[in-house]
Amino acid sequence: MMHIQEEHKERHVLSLTVANEAGILARIAGMFTARGYNIDSLTVADITDDHAISRITIVTSGPPKVIDQIIAQLDRLVPVHKVTDLTDNGPYVERELALVKVAGTGDDRIEALRIADVFRAKVVDTTIESFIFELTGPTEKIDTFVGLMRQLGLVEVGRTGVVGLIRGKEAV
Repeated sequence: MMHIQEEHKERHVLSLTVANEAGILARIAGMFTARGYNIDSLTVADITDDHAISRITIVTSGPPKVIDQIIAQLDRLVPVHKVTDLTDNGPYVERELALVKVAGTGDDRIEALRIADVFRAKVVDTTIESFIFELTGPTEKIDTFVGLMRQLGLVEVGRTGVVGLIRGKEAV
């Protein structure tokens, strides 16, 4: 009998600085699609006063060889200035923001507020029958909060995706 051994997958947070030009996001997404790589999270924001440079943060998973290939291929794309693997580059801070809508009354409503307090989620909108909570933190924290709210009347979730920066005084 033949056993197929699956390679160990690792989660990596990649930070790219790119020239802020039309089509760059499509080219990066196309590179992932063409090679069958998955993007778990993607965020983009311009980071300079003159709007010339943007930071793209991509969360992806794969065996170490695949992650190395992704980084090498991203590095070759013009107008990518720099690719940094935050996961391999020492300590870094990673955050995500979520808006979580929960509908409920009575005990479920009280429990939703209690859990939100434990997770330091902020109520940003409320009606007699629902709340919208704002929550920031690592992906795992958001996932856990959403899972708990599923049991209490989760209606919908909006998430920003991951952003991350290397700790310390140096820029990425």
